[in-house]
Amino acid sequence: MLVHEAGATLVTIAKDVKIQVELNPAAVAGYRLIGYENRLLQNQDFNDDTRDAGDIGAGHSVTALYEIIPAGESVETPGIDPLKYQRPTQRTGAAASDELMTVKLRYKAPDGDTSRLVSRVMHVQPQPMSANIGFASAVAEFGMVLRKSKHAGNGSFEAAAARARRFKGEDLEGYRGEFVSLVELADQLR
Repeated sequence: MLVHEAGATLVTIAKDVKIQVELNPAAVAGYRLIGYENRLLQNQDFNDDTRDAGDIGAGHSVTALYEIIPAGESVETPGIDPLKYQRPTQRTGAAASDELMTVKLRYKAPDGDTSRLVSRVMHVQPQPMSANIGFASAVAEFGMVLRKSKHAGNGSFEAAAARARRFKGEDLEGYRGEFVSLVELADQLR
């Protein structure tokens, strides 16, 4: 792995990379970022160029998974008394569109001190899960089951291994196959 991944750690292509996702409440009743708990920033930190964030090396990619509860489904929330001095958030006209979310990415050039902003709107377009996203979901399920997370639901080592095999895709270095073996080993040790 060191031989194949060394280049990505030696050549930084973006520093202080921050991602901000705003989900349309007309399409999404609730959400939860899976993982990255130790990397969360305050909303105001997104525009703060003095706030450090992660770096990305050449050939690397980052995947963030969200558990999304579609609009119209019930969401468990702790009871909150109505606010006395504020009104609940009012939706804008954009909420009535087919927009699912807006994703904003802020990053600095490797030798820069000022961040650049890239913003993209994602529309509601159901489609089959790609091999990479399917495999990533298997990794997330394995992590939640391994940690005995309350969010694991009906997750299991068996289901994570089956999904990882189904979405294994191209595995030139054999890492995905090794992951399936690791999940199966964890299941046996359980």
